[in-house]
Amino acid sequence: MESTSQLFGLNPLPDQLVVALAGNPNTGKSTVFNALTGLNQHTGNWPGKTVLRAEGSFMHRDKKILLVDLPGTYSLLATSADEQTARDFICLGRPQATVVVADATCLERNLNLALQVMEISSRVVVCVNLMDEARRRGIRVDVEALSSELGAPCIATAARDGLGLDKLKDAILDMAAGITDTSPRQVSYEPHVEQAAAQLEARIRPFLPGWANCRWVALRLLEGDSGIIRAICSSLDDDSEKVFLKEGAAAWAR
Repeated sequence: MESTSQLFGLNPLPDQLVVALAGNPNTGKSTVFNALTGLNQHTGNWPGKTVLRAEGSFMHRDKKILLVDLPGTYSLLATSADEQTARDFICLGRPQATVVVADATCLERNLNLALQVMEISSRVVVCVNLMDEARRRGIRVDVEALSSELGAPCIATAARDGLGLDKLKDAILDMAAGITDTSPRQVSYEPHVEQAAAQLEARIRPFLPGWANCRWVALRLLEGDSGIIRAICSSLDDDSEKVFLKEGAAAWAR
């Protein structure tokens, strides 16, 4: 976790699991964060940015968990400082798990972010929050079916009332500790996009560190997001690795 501390100003304890908390605005993400961490919170700015950062800790089943509350975003396409911050932490901070908070009353809109996170990491838990509000509106969410469709654990909560939080903690810990084995649903693109992504992935894979999701990086590069290479370079401690990656980026650009 050294790179996480250096890049993002975090100081997790040696035996502490680091978990990211993501979600659209107005999903009750802050309520989930407060309910899980209580008064064990710290706030500040992300290094080099004016974006607010909150982190908190809690214990569950004798395990220490550091929860990092990412900026509320609708996507991870890095078109704003908030999106870039969330994307970089999930990709480069390498949290042991990422929790995506979704609003049960408008899942279709919220699951877009969940699918984007699952393109980066397989260690994802979906917190289907505001279930109480969904019931009041006559909306029924089949959480088990949703888990099956997404290939990731989905936990129903009503964080304002503390409902479902113990199950959420269990899911977070099992995911972060590697107990849960998932196979998240991957977005399928048009055949010509898939073909281009596969070709580019094969070219860049030798130049990327082992923890990088090469398919996801390839897709971002196809969209013109060359900044992802700079972001990955900034996360590398070894100068020779940085040179290797930059030379590789120049090679595929040609």
